[in-house]
Amino acid sequence: MKQLLRSFFAQRSWVNLTRSLSFGVISSAIAALPATAADRITMFFGPLQFSLSVDSLELYARQGKVNDELAFYTKRANPQQVGQLRSWLQQRASVSPVLISQITYTRLGEAILQQAGTIVQTDAGQNGFYALRAAFLLAAADPQGVTVVNVLRHYPSPSVRLDLKAGLALVRTFTMGMQQQQQVIAAVQQIAIAEATAQPSIDFAQRPKLQQPGSVRWRRQTFQLTEQARTVPVDLYLPERNAGDKTSIPLIVLLHGAASDRNTFAYLAIHLASHGFAVAVPESPGNSAQRYRQFLAGRATEPDVAELVNQPLDVKRLLDALEHRSRTDTALQALNLQQVGVMGHSQGGYAALALAGAPLNVAQLQQDCQSERSFNLALLVQCQALTLPPTAESLQDSRIKAVLAVNPITSSLLGRVSLSQIQVPTMLVAGSDDAVTPAVLEQIRPFTWLTTPNRYLVLITHGTHFSVLGGAPDDSGVLKIPSSLAGSDPSIARGYLSALSLAFFETHVAQQTTYRQYLSGAYARYLSQEPLPLSLLQSGKGLEAVSGQPLELFSRCLKALDRRLIAP
Repeated sequence: MKQLLRSFFAQRSWVNLTRSLSFGVISSAIAALPATAADRITMFFGPLQFSLSVDSLELYARQGKVNDELAFYTKRANPQQVGQLRSWLQQRASVSPVLISQITYTRLGEAILQQAGTIVQTDAGQNGFYALRAAFLLAAADPQGVTVVNVLRHYPSPSVRLDLKAGLALVRTFTMGMQQQQQVIAAVQQIAIAEATAQPSIDFAQRPKLQQPGSVRWRRQTFQLTEQARTVPVDLYLPERNAGDKTSIPLIVLLHGAASDRNTFAYLAIHLASHGFAVAVPESPGNSAQRYRQFLAGRATEPDVAELVNQPLDVKRLLDALEHRSRTDTALQALNLQQVGVMGHSQGGYAALALAGAPLNVAQLQQDCQSERSFNLALLVQCQALTLPPTAESLQDSRIKAVLAVNPITSSLLGRVSLSQIQVPTMLVAGSDDAVTPAVLEQIRPFTWLTTPNRYLVLITHGTHFSVLGGAPDDSGVLKIPSSLAGSDPSIARGYLSALSLAFFETHVAQQTTYRQYLSGAYARYLSQEPLPLSLLQSGKGLEAVSGQPLELFSRCLKALDRRLIAP
């Protein structure tokens, strides 16, 4: 995470007066913090108590020397684990106090610190929430930066108390949950193989390569949607038409997730446009990359949870605006605005599903968010929707005829009741190594709730939340995701999305039935490459029977984990 923050939200040389004032306020707050600092780590396991000096850890981190005190612990670990400990201790994040403050004072940041504080406690055995926040702020202001040792040095308590019993219980429960997740992933892979084997044999090597660019020339225009104080930039990719061509042009809308922008899926917009689709890419101002940069630099409030409502409404307004403009703009008159497809990633994936007919499920949120703390990061994000005021305006749009949701958040924002209401063709794309929107909870289990006849589940094994993200080939301003978070060979994942989105939208938006053969497990096996094997389920028949128990056990594991995170 710290590597992501360092590269994703790097501090800029154009820091303005606002940020300077913010830094001054935070510096004053730091100066007012207690001067007490932890010099020992005290570990409790029921009635048993162990301790270790911070000096011992610092000596090992800097010089690699294991003194007698630390040897008591390291001799109980293997050499690899001991080496990993030093590597962990040496990791350093160069982040400003402003950045730390902005993150830890958000609702999500506070929830995460509350979780950590149930295990990392004060000397008096209290939740370490406030102490942790102070320690991170002080470490960020220190020239040595944020390291484990430096955070411990600035922890405002005589010692750091670790509740090993609670911590080990969390580890055991988490391990059990990961085992159940592996069972579910294996079940999806097995069912996909069975479906592919039962399908007619097709030599896809002799068929068109859908991941390759098309032959259609296109041009891009940019305009803005403005309604009251909200301005939404839009990139519109329009394919060129031959003189006399009277065929309509199908439209696809691409929706980015949080901390992204119009360039995130420019590669996909270009790909679809080269195959004859018009592609509209709106940028959500409340959760864009620019908004996140401003927020983390102390120049804006935290990203707006209202984007959960605004983003799908933007699409409705966009279609209305294009319809209005097409009456006078000859370049837009060929657009088929009654047969529209939507692709969205993460929060944008949720917005796509909402547009398809899955309403925001407040009752499910209230049930799942009873505890203020959760181990599931995706649930923490979804629970923020409870702060939204009621809206009478429907998010569904009847012009949307097919949706493709990549790594969407769904489990509580929508849930079974809402997802079962979708009646248009739907494709869910999941990455097995997605730590932001876990595949089992947010895509695989929700896939079993879909009732629409044309439903597809795509699983990229070893894919992460960032595997499909990209940008325009000539855009040097696109935010870079570290390779450790993007996963292995993201170009492979982008190729998968290019090919499958083309097949999906050709079939269910452009009504080109010859592309249906590509929406199959057999085609996924043909596309599949190591180290990101690809699986596709068309109906998912048997998924509940084969993996129903692991699905339920995985859910129970996370709920048990959440209960342990609630401070007594």
